[in-house]
Order: sequence, then structure tokens, then C-alpha cells
Amino acid sequence: MSDPMHFRYLIESVTKSGARFRPSDWIDRLASWDATFDLHRLVFSDRLHPASLDGQKVLAIEPELQTQNPAMFDSVLQFVERNNLKIHIQYDDGRLEDYVPPSASVDTQADI
Repeated sequence: MSDPMHFRYLIESVTKSGARFRPSDWIDRLASWDATFDLHRLVFSDRLHPASLDGQKVLAIEPELQTQNPAMFDSVLQFVERNNLKIHIQYDDGRLEDYVPPSASVDTQADI
């Protein structure tokens, strides 16, 4: 059984309502936030990079980004939230779950 602490976030180019998100190069643009240049080429980091899910390009965020650069991690998640993009957690065994932001998991029922 895989350790539930080993996972990554995967962000699709699809909104929660099912619409295709544009511009089509948004994944590369966001991944470039943590990229470097080497020999005149953009090199994506291991923390924030394009990946593939079922043949579709997605943005992968490794948990190290949250601990090593919390401001960038928060900025990426704010972008995802503002644009209503689908985000998942992928565990080492390949299992996917929908990601629920901590603020959304708090019970906000007022009529108790």
C-alpha cells in the first residue's frame, strides 16, 4: 500500500463546468514561474511542471513547492480557484481524488 503522504496535485485545462480553459499555453506559462534557463532553453523544475493525465496535458505541482516556496504555491492555487479549474490529488499508486481546498472543507453552516 502506498504512503498517503506521497502525492502530487494535477490541474486540468478544464473548468469545473466542463469548459476548455484558454489560452492553451497556460500550463507552460505557470510552469515557467519556477523554471530556469540552461543553454538558452527553458527547463521546468521538478516542483512545478507540465505532465500528462489520460493523454491530456496538465500542470503538476509537487508537494515540495508548498514547503520550499509557499508564496508561489499559494499563487498557483489562487489562479486555479479564480479560474474554477479542476484539480486532483494523484497518489504514487496512480489513484486520483478530487482536491478540496482546506477552506472549502470547513463546515460553514450558519443555521445550527
